[in-house]
Amino acid sequence: MSRTHAQIVAELQARWPEHRVAPSQARVQALCDLLGSPEQSCPVILIAGTNGKGSTALMIDSLLRSLGLRVGRYASPHLVDLTERISIDGEPIPADRFDELVEQVAPLVELVDDQLIDGVRMTFFEVMTALAYAAFADAPVDVAVVEVGLGGRWDATNIVAADVAVVCPIDLDHTHLLGNTVAEIAAEKAGIIKAGSKAVLAAQQPDAARVLLARCAEVGAEVIREGMEFGLIDRTPAVGGQILRLETAEGPLGDLALPLFGAHMAHNAALAVAAAEAFLGGKPLPAEVIAEGLEQVKAPGRLEVVRRSPTVVLDTCHNPHGARATIDGITEAFDFTPLIGVVAMMADKDVAGVLSIFAEAMTTVVCTTIGSTSRALPASGLAERAAEVFGADRVVVAASMAEAIDEAVRLADEAGPGAGVLVAGSVYAAGEARALLVRDAEES
Repeated sequence: MSRTHAQIVAELQARWPEHRVAPSQARVQALCDLLGSPEQSCPVILIAGTNGKGSTALMIDSLLRSLGLRVGRYASPHLVDLTERISIDGEPIPADRFDELVEQVAPLVELVDDQLIDGVRMTFFEVMTALAYAAFADAPVDVAVVEVGLGGRWDATNIVAADVAVVCPIDLDHTHLLGNTVAEIAAEKAGIIKAGSKAVLAAQQPDAARVLLARCAEVGAEVIREGMEFGLIDRTPAVGGQILRLETAEGPLGDLALPLFGAHMAHNAALAVAAAEAFLGGKPLPAEVIAEGLEQVKAPGRLEVVRRSPTVVLDTCHNPHGARATIDGITEAFDFTPLIGVVAMMADKDVAGVLSIFAEAMTTVVCTTIGSTSRALPASGLAERAAEVFGADRVVVAASMAEAIDEAVRLADEAGPGAGVLVAGSVYAAGEARALLVRDAEES
């Protein structure tokens, strides 16, 4: 009897999870070898960094499609369905095609599992990465835009010598795996820069910049730096997003509409344009391609408005660096008075650091948990931590995301027309909320 999509997804996710890393590329390389080296079927733009990988990848994807190229994009984690991780032509791989691919690859995965390379069966992320490269080879695509899962040097995605290696801003996250300092983390992420790569670097803290530039010198990679070869010149908040002026390969280019909020998104747009131009060998993208590519970007879960009256905004931030960008972005783009937070977080994150930033803008926080993972802090545990930062009188507890949203909406309704709701603290939290709210919107 054939398995359903839900069963296939559940079996994949039952493998060694992506937050428990088994640092080795031997297993994913073994599977790709058996598949006929699909990772070598097209040029790859590989994206590492602490925050901004997903939105930068979405923008590069949109820019290159506006140029007329067929683009594959690999992202992690997903918001609602696993198929979102593998996109072709700007659309997630259809569930039936994904299931068919899993079934085709399953016997080869079993062969690699049986070898117990380094004592471990293939992890969930390794299988997904090989599936993505196989899907891109089958399509075929002209270029793959690939987000690194964790770190860089030993990440499963990094079995390629990327034509373009993009490094988003580096900050402290996953310190138990990547190192306790920005320099140590940068050394892991610098591993995606290889001989022959063009390294497109976002503005970095000095300690990270030194490590990245040393890596470029070591392998002889061409360096393209924000603030030197490219950058954001100016931006003006606008209805539904912002208007940008960027320094591009051909010089300053203005009047670019970006339908996303926040200074961090404007910087990501500059990085994306530089990456696309690096992929073209430094040739400028036509102005109309840049304008169309940025204007058509859709970035679910990035300060995304999913409901009105009251306005509910979702964001995927999950560390202090991301939380700062989110709070600055929502403060600039929306004049919410008050702002009600719905927060759920993973237990292994800097909970106090994120909550202290949220407390600057959120009048009340509704603490909840994430039903889909055991990694999440229980609602009561998060509420205890929040009470230390917000004060107990500003903290509400809700057992589930659905209940938390209902409570936040009720509080916002009571507060009047200026109130808004922000759901944040985890990619999984944003995904769980989006599944509830976007589905509700579609059904109403």
